[in-house]
Amino acid sequence: MQKEIEITLAPEQITNEQQILKNLAAGLKIAQNRIKSFKILKRSIDARSRKVIYRLQVRAFIDEIIEEQSQTFNYPKIHTNKSAIIVGAGPAGLFAALQCLENGIKPIIIERGKDVKQRRRDLAAINKQGLVNTESNYCYGEGGAGTYSDGKLYTRSNKRGDINKVLQVFVQHGAQPDILIDARPHIGTNKLPQIITSIRETIENAGGEVHFDAKLTDFILSKDHIKGVIVNNITEILSDHVILATGHSARDIYELLQQRNILIEAKPFALGVRIEHPQQIIDSAQYHCDIRSEFLPPAYYSMVEQVNTRGVFSFCMCPGGIIAPCSTDLHEIVVNGWSPSKRNNPFANSGTVVQITLDDVKGDDPLRMLNFQSQIEQLAFKVGGGNLVAPAQRMIDFVENKLSADLPKNSYLPGTKSVMLDQILPTFVADSLKAALPLFGKKMKGYYTNEAILVGVESRTSSPVRIPRDKETFQHPQIKGLYPCAEGAGYAGGIVSAAIDGINCANAILNK
Repeated sequence: MQKEIEITLAPEQITNEQQILKNLAAGLKIAQNRIKSFKILKRSIDARSRKVIYRLQVRAFIDEIIEEQSQTFNYPKIHTNKSAIIVGAGPAGLFAALQCLENGIKPIIIERGKDVKQRRRDLAAINKQGLVNTESNYCYGEGGAGTYSDGKLYTRSNKRGDINKVLQVFVQHGAQPDILIDARPHIGTNKLPQIITSIRETIENAGGEVHFDAKLTDFILSKDHIKGVIVNNITEILSDHVILATGHSARDIYELLQQRNILIEAKPFALGVRIEHPQQIIDSAQYHCDIRSEFLPPAYYSMVEQVNTRGVFSFCMCPGGIIAPCSTDLHEIVVNGWSPSKRNNPFANSGTVVQITLDDVKGDDPLRMLNFQSQIEQLAFKVGGGNLVAPAQRMIDFVENKLSADLPKNSYLPGTKSVMLDQILPTFVADSLKAALPLFGKKMKGYYTNEAILVGVESRTSSPVRIPRDKETFQHPQIKGLYPCAEGAGYAGGIVSAAIDGINCANAILNK
């Protein structure tokens, strides 16, 4: 007999199997020796009261022993001429490739950037010298932006596909099994490269192809059908199916689509700053303590406020994290955040952004939101003074319109410069942030402080362009065989939702 039940544990009891059995027996009102084994289904932290606890959803096996097998996926060697070109080796592209293999279709991935090992050198140059390689950076390369920006797997995309399958694939390729049960699963930037490499090796071992330094430069079209792509202005790769999974920062792809008169649309996005606090402030506020227990992970937060009908919200919160320079072109500043698996850095950062609507940027140009985004990033670079030095301001100084006399120690390696962020942010964005930050401070003790630094700009929260597609076939309405996919097309927002969208696009090819 099996029964599911929720139990609670003190943080120091979370790894104590005997305590778990004791609590299960008490909750089920049975003798402890009747529980032959158990499986934790979900695990979360409840810090709403003064006493922080863990909540566990557990399946108990009563009077029976069942050995549950972990789910694995097999990818047999492909022996077929049927192929699909996948543009981009981010989570959408990699999971689309794995699903193609399951479906008996040979995936051919083309990726403009480098593999994870070669990518590291370019990231070192960005952080230490302020040098941006426009083809290999935090956004471009094997694994996409997610590889070197944290690996958060939390998603609300329950209705779009099988979340557990995505998590199981990560575990099969080296992720810790904890991601299957944690309420907010997280892999860590230090562990993702090996996992991404393992996924690529699975694809290649099954007969798929992965090409690096392979930039899509044109489409091969026959009337309203796609017939393949041109890579690096020279090489033709032919297929009647192309999954376009290029991520939200590949601006040249949007420009190419517009040049080829392939329909694209302007899309709302969000813009703001990355805010960093000492992690101890966040721990103290969220766990109601002076010093965080060794049995608790660094605390996270999620904030949202409505300011004059405009949403202001935290985004991509990184406990124990680092602010990273994520520019993809020269003379622009873009910041993001990441954290290692242990989340053991002394700072906590989060994007804090304001909704930008289509009415905020007038015109009919489908690239107008992208151009607006680019202008802000270039202005941030100019005000920062070059070499990816980021403009920054203390939190209360920003709200009170004061130039910060100095800046607190922070994690952004290229360096920060004290400026008035009003010089960079549009007035309605700055005003919305100034109204929201004190309100955030009322929700979380210690949040509103001059120990916090605002670093600009956080501008790549989502794509400012949508590539339309049919809801049923996932194909572009004008071009048969072209499958706009995931974040770059405006249909996902994070690693898991992008992976699910890649799977759905691969299945759409099979259905066709």
